[in-house]
Amino acid sequence: MTDLFRLVGTGGVIAYRALFNWTTPAMFVGTLLVGPLFQLLFFAYLGRQLGVADDRFYIVGNAVLAATLACVFGGTMAVSNERRFGTLGHVLLSPRSRTAVFLGRVLPYAGNGLLIAVTTLTAASFLLGLRVPVSALPALLLTLAVAALSCGFFGLALGAVGLRFRDVWLVSNVSVALLLLLTGVNVPAAELPAGMRVAGQLLPITHGAEAARRLVAGEGFGSATGPLAAEVAVGLAYAVLAAALLKIFEAESRRRASLDTL
Repeated sequence: MTDLFRLVGTGGVIAYRALFNWTTPAMFVGTLLVGPLFQLLFFAYLGRQLGVADDRFYIVGNAVLAATLACVFGGTMAVSNERRFGTLGHVLLSPRSRTAVFLGRVLPYAGNGLLIAVTTLTAASFLLGLRVPVSALPALLLTLAVAALSCGFFGLALGAVGLRFRDVWLVSNVSVALLLLLTGVNVPAAELPAGMRVAGQLLPITHGAEAARRLVAGEGFGSATGPLAAEVAVGLAYAVLAAALLKIFEAESRRRASLDTL
């Protein structure tokens, strides 16, 4: 068990340091901290003009959404960058469980996403005057962590596709756009067409955003347990899907001798 924790924890951190693409502090701050904050402010002021929802709706929704960039692209990089840098073969030749190796790589990116979500929510609360009940903070932090982890496993599933397809970044970019459109973070789910609502229920952060909004509204942890449990279920489903795709595409790539093909 100790070896498994070391493989998941230490291995994930080492891989994060090796595969992290935002190489300078300025790039990190500009891309992952400032960008989501400006996006939040844009939708908050747009929402004021259109009268669709109040500031709380947009602040909380976009704070949860802020984690997606790091988590989706981070989860994708956890697999695809091994292939890009020519080290994937060494990982797949390891006698250790590749499932544990890759699932563990999601944790640092989920932590990164949590940091971004908390930073965005804090900054936007000061700028727009949102008051968050102190008693709701622990549960809100848990909700943001679950949403970030769920989004990380979603990204890992996309990264697994990179073992079979070359342009996995196209899939990742489209997926981030779908999270913006279908998860109800900027448009109330009730206003979406039925098909889009159903698709949103299957995506990460949809239920996490709902749970976070209930907590910020002061409704208590009990009212948020349903959406939070649904977010956990979505995250676990994507973790299982990612593990299955990694197994399938690894076996297929070995048969086709395409592991190092760019």
